[in-house]
Amino acid sequence: MQTIDLNTIKYDEKGLVPAVVQSAETQEVLMLAYMDEAAVQKTLETGVAHYYSRSRQTLWQKGETSGHTQTVQSMVLDCDGDTILLQVIQKGPACHTNNVSCFYRALKEEQPKNQLRTLYDTIQAKRNADPKSSYTGYLFSKGLDKMLKKVAEESGEVIIGAKNQNRDNTVEELADLVYHVLVVMVSEGITIDDVKRTLRERAQ
Repeated sequence: MQTIDLNTIKYDEKGLVPAVVQSAETQEVLMLAYMDEAAVQKTLETGVAHYYSRSRQTLWQKGETSGHTQTVQSMVLDCDGDTILLQVIQKGPACHTNNVSCFYRALKEEQPKNQLRTLYDTIQAKRNADPKSSYTGYLFSKGLDKMLKKVAEESGEVIIGAKNQNRDNTVEELADLVYHVLVVMVSEGITIDDVKRTLRERAQ
C-alpha cells in the first residue's frame, strides 16, 4: 500500500476531514467521526484514535471517559484525499448507546446474511488476531498442520456422533467441522465461490 504525504489530506473549510471507523477484526463499520490536523497527528503518534468534537470544539481521545478505546491498525486516505478510513481494535462498544456500532437503526430491513460466507469473512479478518485471545488467531499461529489435525479430529467426532445416532451431538460436531474446514480454506486461499464453482461443474 502506498504511503502518502500528510499534506495531501484535503480538510474542509472548517479544517476537518471525515473519518470512517471500521473493525479490523470483523470489518463492521463502527462509527463516523471527524479529525482535524491535530487529531491526525495525535493518532499517528500514539496509535490510539483521536478525533475532533464538533459540539465541544476540542480534540478528544475515543474512550477517554468510557474506556472504550480504539487501537489503530491502519489509516488509509481515499482516492480524493478527503476521507480517512481507520481500521481499529475496538475495546467495548463503539457507540455511546452501548451498541457495538453506531449504525444500528435500519432505514431498510436488512437482507438475511449468508452465514457461511459471514463465518468465512470473520475467520479471514481474525487470521492475524492475538493467539492469546482468539482461537482463530491461535490456529493460524500454529500453521497448516495444526489446522489439518483439527479437521481430522472433528471428522472423527462427526462419525462417532452419527454412529451413536446422537443427533444433537452430531449437529454440534458438524458445526465444528465446518468451522475448521473454513479455516483451512482461508489459509490456502480457497474461497467459497471456488467450491461452489466446482459443485456446479459436477452437477452438469
